[in-house]
Amino acid sequence: MKTAFRLTTGDDFETAKGGSLPGLPGHDDHLLDAYSQAVIAAAEKVSSAVVYIDVLHRLKGRRAADPRFPREVQGSGSGFIFTPDGFILTNSHVVHGASHIDVVLSDGRRVIADLVGDDPDTDLAVVRIDAPNVTAAMLGDSNAIRVGQLAIAVGNPYGFQCTVTTGVVSALGRSLRSTSGRLIDSVIQTDAALNPGNSGGPLVNSRGDVIGVNTAVILPAQGICFAIGINTAKFVAGRLIKDGKIRRGFIGVSGQNVPLPRRLVLAHNLPVESAIQVMAVEPNSPAEHAGLRAGDLIVAYGEHPTAGIDDLHRLLVEEKVGVRAPMTIVRRSERRVLDIVPQESPTKG
Repeated sequence: MKTAFRLTTGDDFETAKGGSLPGLPGHDDHLLDAYSQAVIAAAEKVSSAVVYIDVLHRLKGRRAADPRFPREVQGSGSGFIFTPDGFILTNSHVVHGASHIDVVLSDGRRVIADLVGDDPDTDLAVVRIDAPNVTAAMLGDSNAIRVGQLAIAVGNPYGFQCTVTTGVVSALGRSLRSTSGRLIDSVIQTDAALNPGNSGGPLVNSRGDVIGVNTAVILPAQGICFAIGINTAKFVAGRLIKDGKIRRGFIGVSGQNVPLPRRLVLAHNLPVESAIQVMAVEPNSPAEHAGLRAGDLIVAYGEHPTAGIDDLHRLLVEEKVGVRAPMTIVRRSERRVLDIVPQESPTKG
């Protein structure tokens, strides 16, 4: 099949500028204008709350002692003010372990910021500034968004302040693995372009309400970007402001996901066909106190089956800390139930 191409003449260009092209309905120009107006209004509403975050990280170990290397390295990212008294949401990987944090406001003011708390497990953090006359972004509802709706990202990629990119919500309910190894649930996928420096900036809807916190891209793919849902961010930010951290359960094992032999599944009427094989047990941990051993297969925690490590992570929430629960294991083809009391997860440095 042949494809025909036609060069645009000067007359065609005038038609394209001022009128409707042949075969296209006349109202398409109005649709484009409506799209532009939506992006402009949303960007203007949120941009004054978007900040540039400049951080210094003090090197540790041998590199810190080596005179060939600087003692501190610089990093940067984005964030947005979400309360009138200067609380700012950003990503944990932007500010975690920082020795100094500066925030540059949309009007050019540079202010020293204090780290309120960060949570590597959700890649979220809260910092605070003491500055008058700041504008707070409006927070939306990430449960109300739909696939295909307009998504607008605002941030500071490569230091270019208040850069606006647009796209759509590509998918909902994605899971993204954080630097700590835990899965972040209810992640928004978007094709609004994100680049280094966008991390921590807002993803907003057509009304300018924040629906997510931009966090990651998949390289070298194009148009596959992710944002933490704002409902998750609201919960985490509230706990960080209150306690400075998020409490989670810890049992003290390292393990890997393994398939279960079919005979074991049938013999014990197990609800899963895979389990967590314990590779090591930390000394003086809840797992050791409960009698867990290397080689055991964890198949359930409480009344919930655990087909893998991610299932166990989802169950070890704050409410489980200090609460005794039965853990079902298979040891040398024998099914056993151990009582375990999770401790609070130790703080990661």
